[in-house]
Amino acid sequence: MTQLSVKVVSKVVEAIDIVSLELASADGKHLPSFSAGAHIDVNLPGGITRQYSLLNDAAEQHRYVIGVLKDPESRGGSVAIHDKVNVGDVLQISTPKNHFELVPAQRSLLLAGGIGVTPILCMARRLAQTSADFEMHYCTRSPERTAFQKDIQASSFVDRVHFHYDSGDDAQKLNLKALVAGPSDSTHLYVCGPTGFIDFVVNTAKEAGWSSSHIHFEYFGAAEIDTSGDQSFQVKIASTGAMLDVPADKSITQVLEENGVFVPVSCEEGVCGTCLTRVLEGVPEHRDMYLTEDEQAANDQMLPCCSRAKTPVLVLDL
Repeated sequence: MTQLSVKVVSKVVEAIDIVSLELASADGKHLPSFSAGAHIDVNLPGGITRQYSLLNDAAEQHRYVIGVLKDPESRGGSVAIHDKVNVGDVLQISTPKNHFELVPAQRSLLLAGGIGVTPILCMARRLAQTSADFEMHYCTRSPERTAFQKDIQASSFVDRVHFHYDSGDDAQKLNLKALVAGPSDSTHLYVCGPTGFIDFVVNTAKEAGWSSSHIHFEYFGAAEIDTSGDQSFQVKIASTGAMLDVPADKSITQVLEENGVFVPVSCEEGVCGTCLTRVLEGVPEHRDMYLTEDEQAANDQMLPCCSRAKTPVLVLDL
C-alpha cells in the first residue's frame, strides 16, 4: 500500500471537541487527486491507523483537510489526534480511497450527523461546483458542537443547507419522514454520522419506499456485537492448503498474522474494507458495515477482521 509523508500545516479547533488538520505533502509536491466522499488512512502515534474523510474541495491538490471528534469511547485514534499531533509533525498516510462516491443523479439529498459532516461537506462543495441540484441537512447537538458552520455560512451553497440542533426548538428539528416522503428515481440520498443516526435515516427512507440502490451511507465505527456465543472454526489457505484453527476469542486476521499470512488491516472493525478477502468455500457470518446486503448475501467475500464463519471451514483466496 502506497504511503505518503505529509506535514501538519494547521490544527484548528472547529467546535467543542472537534479539530481540523490541514495536511500538505512533506516534499512540497502535489498530493494525489481525490473525489468527494474519499478518505485516507492516517498512521498515528502508538502504532494506530485510523480512517478520516477528506472535507476540503476535491479539486485541491495542495492539501488534505480532515475533521476529528475527540470521542470519549475512542480506541486511541481521536485522542492521539487531539493530544499528541501538533503543527509541524510529519505523518504517514495512505493515498485517498473512496467507498462513498457520488453517483450521477438529477438531485442529491445529503444528511450529516455530527462529525459525519466531513464527507457530506465535500460532496456539497462538489455538487455546488457542478451546478447540481442538492439539499443538505446537518444535525448536531448544539451550535457550539457544529463544526465548519462558519465555512458553510460563507459558502456559495449556504441557501441549500439546513441546520438542525437537538438543543433547539421543535420547529427547526429534522422532520425526516417529511423529507424522504415521495422517493424519486432521479434522487439519491447520502448519509454519514453515528451508527444510530445512519440506521434511523436508512430505515426511515426504506419504509418510505426508497430503493436500496438510491441510499448511500458510510459508517465511522462498528456497532457493538454480542460475541458471547462465538464458536471456533477453521480457515483453509487456498494457496498452501494450510488449515488454521480460529478460536472463539480471536479474529481471523489475528490468527492469520500469527501464522505468517499477510492480510492488510486498518480499522479492525469491518468499516473500511481494507482487509476484504475472497471466500472460495464455506459461508461467512458477516459482521461488517462495509459490504452491501446483496454483497453479503453472495457470500463470496468477507471482512476477516470482524466476521466469522457459519460453516466449520472457510476456504480463503490467500
